[in-house]
Amino acid sequence: MAPGRTPVLTTARAALFLVGASFALTSFATPALALATGVLLALGLGNPWPQVTAIVGSRLLQVAVVGLGLGISLDSLIRAGSSGVVLTVLVIAAVFATGLLLGRWMAVDRDLSLLVTAGTSICGGSAVAAIGPAIGASRESMSVALGTVFVLNAVALYAFPAIGHLMDLSEHQFGIWAALAIHDTSSVVGAAASYGPIALEEATILKLARALWILPLAIIVPRIRSRASDASARPALAVPWFIGLFVLAAVARSFASPSAIGWFDAGARAARTALVLTLFLIGANLTRAQLRAVGLRPFLHGLVLWLVVAGATLAAIVLVVHR
Repeated sequence: MAPGRTPVLTTARAALFLVGASFALTSFATPALALATGVLLALGLGNPWPQVTAIVGSRLLQVAVVGLGLGISLDSLIRAGSSGVVLTVLVIAAVFATGLLLGRWMAVDRDLSLLVTAGTSICGGSAVAAIGPAIGASRESMSVALGTVFVLNAVALYAFPAIGHLMDLSEHQFGIWAALAIHDTSSVVGAAASYGPIALEEATILKLARALWILPLAIIVPRIRSRASDASARPALAVPWFIGLFVLAAVARSFASPSAIGWFDAGARAARTALVLTLFLIGANLTRAQLRAVGLRPFLHGLVLWLVVAGATLAAIVLVVHR
């Protein structure tokens, strides 16, 4: 290797990464395009700052979700939350039962089946990260589950809006479908944002209600797993405080004076821009090692379960939910 080549490549990689991040902040970047840009840079050149972007991406997503609350009225929050809570509980229970049965039928490792099922039923990578330590899952199992969830999330971000338009779903219908059938909050909000403002509002509310089930699931699943473990050795559960801040932001908007609403709207617009940057950072943290770790059988388990969930919820929404 010629002298100085490595520093030059490192500098070029960092420069291109910053260009990609800057592009994600422009009006030309869509959620899907930002994610694709991050993935291409990560797999093509590598992420120059993987640890930093992982932390920033996680925190920025939380900030963006809270900011979206600035654009939602308290009445909308209560209406969407109350109408979807029963449906959310039913879907989570059905997905969990189906996932475990499917994993047993496909002879997938039990821990891995639990992780993929939890990621599909609750909140993607966040659920995997919470459930994995609680059941003592191996690092390899968590990597496979995270890789599977990431790939399916990326597909959903592109496929769901296209299917929604093909099926002529209203924004109300699409918001419910995205919230129930897409894994991660980032992809739910990204897909809904590309469909319309009403879809974004309702998908965000229902998705956050669904994400709250991470906490009881992390407590219940180890008991279902029937594995003896030392409670003192378990890591503390990550409480999603940002969901409470999201609600407080909606409350604050409802009590704000008419002259201040413009500032709330500006905050919500900034949050949508932050969300696009978040998707770029999430894509940039994908590695070739994660993709190689995803085996065929676990991926098929996750894919089949996800297709069943997406298909069943779409059929129910078309038949039951008014436009």
